Amino acid sequence: MASTSRRMVASVLLVLLLLVATEMGTMRVAEARHGHRHCESQSHRYRGACWRDDNCEHVCNTEGFPWGKCKFHDFERKCFCKKPC
Repeated sequence: MASTSRRMVASVLLVLLLLVATEMGTMRVAEARHGHRHCESQSHRYRGACWRDDNCEHVCNTEGFPWGKCKFHDFERKCFCKKPC
């Protein structure tokens, strides 16, 4: 029984690490692709966990930002709005 629990915990940790690594990798590519810096701010109007980038971006547009993206912050998925600095 303990062996099964350890495998489950190890599997969950592996998935979490992959999610974090993927999120960090996409951020670097986005920065390099545009060639200039972006200012980022957590959305003040988005409510709940952020799972869909298109929903996040729509809310960010209402806040005056051209882009929005869900990302991990403080162990939660939150909506962050971006604009050129």
